[in-house]
Amino acid sequence: MPEALDDTALAALATQLPAWQVRDGHLVRDVEAPTFPAAIEWVVMIAQAAEELDHHPDIDIRWRRLHLDLSTHSAGSRITDLDVALATRIDAIVD
Repeated sequence: MPEALDDTALAALATQLPAWQVRDGHLVRDVEAPTFPAAIEWVVMIAQAAEELDHHPDIDIRWRRLHLDLSTHSAGSRITDLDVALATRIDAIVD
């Protein structure tokens, strides 16, 4: 089972993943695509990355805006290395 990140590792995320925020014990990011079809393409690519990692985010889509919420349920819905790995993959897709 993945281990939740400690406070030092969580603090380091500000440098490692500057587009993400730690909010209520989850790793979150909001992004806006140029078009609705582009937002859907991002969701598909994120889903593929999630399947490869066997770690799945919560995604809320509203027109061109995506709200991404990452935590590891098996670690008490806290942030683990799995979330960091998926956030890094997501950054490569949306940036």
